[in-house]
Amino acid sequence: MNALDLILWVVAPYVALTAFVLGHVWRYRYDKFGWTTRSSQLYESRLLRIGSPLFHFGILIVILGHFGGLVIPKSWTETLGVSEELYHLTAVVLGTLAGFCTLVGLAILIYRRRTVGPVFTATTRNDKFMYAVLALTILLGLYATVAANIAGGGYDYRTTISPWFRSIFYFQPQGNLMASAPLLFQLHALSAMLLFAIWPFTRLVHMLTAPIGYLTRPYIVYRSREDRPGARAPRRGWEPSR
Repeated sequence: MNALDLILWVVAPYVALTAFVLGHVWRYRYDKFGWTTRSSQLYESRLLRIGSPLFHFGILIVILGHFGGLVIPKSWTETLGVSEELYHLTAVVLGTLAGFCTLVGLAILIYRRRTVGPVFTATTRNDKFMYAVLALTILLGLYATVAANIAGGGYDYRTTISPWFRSIFYFQPQGNLMASAPLLFQLHALSAMLLFAIWPFTRLVHMLTAPIGYLTRPYIVYRSREDRPGARAPRRGWEPSR
């Protein structure tokens, strides 16, 4: 393994992971009010109703597919009786459909941001760079899947890319495995590392947030200060101050 492969497939993953973890810690401590998607639904909702579900449901399937392919070893699925042909067919069909839905949804959202005046005005340079990296990552992943497994003779990434990915978390990186992968898969991995490195500093942080507090939050009671017919007289001690 040469010096370039060492930097790309051993050093770069840890740089991306460090930026991902520490970036979220920093963002949570010093920018809690900025931890948001900065919703633009009030400006336009028609395109959003189409593009957002396509993108979010598609990316959810893509994430689950990557988890199954990269984290779960090949020997585990074989033990469960899932043949290589069945796994390959399921991964290619679902992955291609999910990737296409994600790409179409993202294209609609980007078109919306570019053509709707108030939404475009609210779009920062940070957003534009994030959208570019996200679109590149999705395009490369979809293209690699189609080129290698549909147009080409097939490529079993679970014998090279998956072990390399897991070895990063074992702190025994096997960069030589990724160095032997096809170029399209290498480019997809590099763009994904860049995406994860910038993730904490973009609106993507909202993907790690769940509104659990809403389950226990008390009701918000709105009271009118105006005297209206039929309105209840305020209880003692709750009279509005003048």
